[in-house]
Amino acid sequence: MTKKTYDELRSARWFAPDDLRSFGHRSRTMQMGYGPEDWEGRPVVAIINTWSDAQPCHMHFKDRVEWVKRGVLQAGGFPLELPALSLSESYVKPTTMLYRNMLAMETEELLRSHPVDGAVLMGGCDKTTPGLVMGATSMGLPFVYLPAGPMLRGNYAGQALGSGTDAWKFWDERRAGNIDKDEWTGIEGGIARSYGHCMTMGTASTMTAIAEGLGITLPGASSIPAADAGHQRMSASCGRRIVEMIWDDLTPDKIITEAAVTNAVTVAMATGCSTNAIIHLIAMARRAGIALELDDLDRIGRTTPVIANVRPSGKGYLMEDFYYAGGLRALMVNLGDKLDQSAMTVSGKTVGEAIDGAKVFNDDVIRPLDNPVYHEGSLAVLKGNLAPDGAVIKPAACDPKFYKHAGPALVADSYDELKTIVNDPDYPMTADTVLVLRNVGPQGGPGMPEWGMLPVPQALIKQGIRDMVRMSDARMSGTSYGACILHVAPEAFVGGPLALLQNGDIVELDVPNRTLNMRVSDEELAARRAAWKAPEPNYGRGYGYMFSKHIEQADKGCDFDFLRTEFGPKVPEPAIH
Repeated sequence: MTKKTYDELRSARWFAPDDLRSFGHRSRTMQMGYGPEDWEGRPVVAIINTWSDAQPCHMHFKDRVEWVKRGVLQAGGFPLELPALSLSESYVKPTTMLYRNMLAMETEELLRSHPVDGAVLMGGCDKTTPGLVMGATSMGLPFVYLPAGPMLRGNYAGQALGSGTDAWKFWDERRAGNIDKDEWTGIEGGIARSYGHCMTMGTASTMTAIAEGLGITLPGASSIPAADAGHQRMSASCGRRIVEMIWDDLTPDKIITEAAVTNAVTVAMATGCSTNAIIHLIAMARRAGIALELDDLDRIGRTTPVIANVRPSGKGYLMEDFYYAGGLRALMVNLGDKLDQSAMTVSGKTVGEAIDGAKVFNDDVIRPLDNPVYHEGSLAVLKGNLAPDGAVIKPAACDPKFYKHAGPALVADSYDELKTIVNDPDYPMTADTVLVLRNVGPQGGPGMPEWGMLPVPQALIKQGIRDMVRMSDARMSGTSYGACILHVAPEAFVGGPLALLQNGDIVELDVPNRTLNMRVSDEELAARRAAWKAPEPNYGRGYGYMFSKHIEQADKGCDFDFLRTEFGPKVPEPAIH
């Protein structure tokens, strides 16, 4: 492989010429205390850091960025830390999904506008992985992704708690009167007790596993707990490796190929992934020019069993246990020829080379293919007259009795209406009722919030019922579980068939045959459509206005239409004058 010379580096356009403009670049760099020996002959590495005081998942990034810088310096590069939107899943309202594309745009433009040759991307909380990767892929510079790592397992009264997943479970018991305030406070303090992202196989762990399956992390990076000393070593390794990648011109188009995307989907399904994986995988793949479709995900899912026994799809275990059992490399070894092991990774090795030697140390946590947690992949794609463009369910995390279900719809047009229903202990319904929340999709939410994990109503809670069929055009947290149908497309807010559903209409769910229908005639639906009125827009100005004009539907990945790879000519390098 022919290596780049210093004159061929992108950053040399800023620093190397003997002209007035480059004099300004050099003098301002010296203003910060650096000297020519810091940049001459060296690649400049951007470290895109999503740390903030409002991002508990990334609390340790203030420290980890110094380890990345150490690695860059060890390998002969010049590190520059560039802060980016932190997208805290815990605090940002109405949803971080509203701002995932903003992070993608920021990442792309930070890399384009600065004198950098490659990047280490620091993320982990749900939307940071796809946002960073989408932007860096569109820019096209060499990059390596550094996952934040899962937090340590939770603990309360001798019980191992899983972030998110156990919150839903214990909240139902709190509402049922089975947990008092002191116990609830103890659970609050024990469920998330270190830095790092959720330690269940929620969206964060799903997306970092996908990143490794895609080949854009160093081998094993997605499994290391945030508090483990190995995470510091991995941070430094990322710094060293990106310098080598820049000299080798190992750009994302050589890594994020069709084979790599198929590997990532396979890994996702085998881990018992979050339903959010579908939206982000489609968006990430399309940024690389690969037209991943819902049907592709369903097809791969039908032949890829869940072999990671990690909550919420699995029982008992959490990401810390998964790491001790061998981590993602071991899971990928168990997948065998279901993966294209010739695909290239950022390590400079193929997938096969990167996972060579990995072993499973607990085959109850990381199962063999012939003893899976669930016989198919984590997710299933449904279609029918309620969701002509698709909807998603996670059969691996719900009771099999709901795989075929028919029941009357109980419809809420807003979250406030939903709260009225679920908080009324005497609201009329039965265990067969299908609870529906609509107008909360990409346009309606706005931003498609994680409101799809609809609470089981008090009227059923008091009967001892803890699950029911629920349906929405929203998303749900990857830490959630239950018979939830999500991402119904097109969404109700733009006139999708979900907008035409009425209370009492019979909803039919058939997971084995992948169908989702309402028993309403075509003639009746046509009459309802003629009477339907579009709701008022959510935004009249600002970022939200731009979002509402350009956001695509869930089945397309919820990217902005103007950020698609095929939209318009390639953006040129910035002029330096």
